[in-house]
Amino acid sequence: MAKRAVVLLSGGLDSTTCLAMAKADGFEPVCLSIAYGQRHAVELERAKKVAAAMGVRDVRVVTVDLRQVGGSALTDDIPVPKDRTEDAMSHDVPVTYVPARNALFLSMALGLAEVVGATDIYIGVNAVDYSGYPDCRPEFIRSFESMAQLATKAGVEGATFKVHAPLSGLTKAQIIQAGVKLGVDYGMTHSCYDPDAQGRACGRCDSCLLRAKGFQEAGVPDPTVYTDGVR
Repeated sequence: MAKRAVVLLSGGLDSTTCLAMAKADGFEPVCLSIAYGQRHAVELERAKKVAAAMGVRDVRVVTVDLRQVGGSALTDDIPVPKDRTEDAMSHDVPVTYVPARNALFLSMALGLAEVVGATDIYIGVNAVDYSGYPDCRPEFIRSFESMAQLATKAGVEGATFKVHAPLSGLTKAQIIQAGVKLGVDYGMTHSCYDPDAQGRACGRCDSCLLRAKGFQEAGVPDPTVYTDGVR
């Protein structure tokens, strides 16, 4: 049997590419999706479809209600920013940042990894075409790895945990190009922060704008289904 790796799978473009990369690296993925009270919960349905299409046999969904914490446009009654320029996106940490989300997600993935006997974790964070989230930076990933050695029974007993962030230094276009080579069907994925009731992308939030720009620069047709009147 192939060595196992825990893959954090949101159903978005980045995490789906990350899953394909984990499989290409020879791992048998154990996918972990988090239902955290996000307004774009349609991504969880997409995650199930992605996992099934990629033949993942072990898919876990953990529920934690971050609406009780709030502080983000994704989990609180705060409007999602729309129609921002790339310059505006690059200046401040936006209100779509969910406080300590990746620290929480990686901690859950670490616990699952210890349970299933895996020492490898994949996360689709990106430090190039991203909206300024501090928990997407390489220094955070390396710091978490160090913590993992100290915080787990497996680590104390000599296991070495590795957090793979293969998209970290790639642009969105490069991520899409890499995924296409691995056979990823991006039509199954969802990236929008503020979809309509049918799950269609708004086309105007930061995530939609970065995604659309990525497809354009990659020279790949954008399969995203947008809200009526957009694009």
